[in-house]
Amino acid sequence: LPAGVNELVRVYVAQKRKISDGDKLAGRHGNKGVIGKILPVEDMPFMPDGTPVDIILNTHGVPRRMNIGQILETHLGWVAKAGWNIEGEPEWAANLPDGLRHAQPDQTVSTPVFDGAKEEELQGLLSCTLPNRDGDVMVNADGKARLFDGRSGEPFPY
Repeated sequence: LPAGVNELVRVYVAQKRKISDGDKLAGRHGNKGVIGKILPVEDMPFMPDGTPVDIILNTHGVPRRMNIGQILETHLGWVAKAGWNIEGEPEWAANLPDGLRHAQPDQTVSTPVFDGAKEEELQGLLSCTLPNRDGDVMVNADGKARLFDGRSGEPFPY
């Protein structure tokens, strides 16, 4: 570099480890939390097609901390897993690139942290998700899904 030019270099050190009870984690939205319990997959809540839930967030964490970004990203992940097909010209899809009007299941997606996918776009994509192999749509347009208790098999209240 020429004399008098300063350059800032940031180095991030990340380490992959197996998580355990009591570990503290943080997301890219400023959310942080402690792992309360790790359950076997057969004890986790599951969807009507048998798909188990990967993670359960404390319901007090979002409204109390006003951290909606983690919920929006979770829904975007749900849409990407299911795939989508936008038919017609809905208003919410006006700013989407042409290549994003259709996507097969297990699509890889990314979005900037704060200026990414809008709530209306996610709701629209949720309403356009593709059915699974049994012909069922697992998540409705509100982003809600029927879940069953992994231990008893009984449905949770909707």
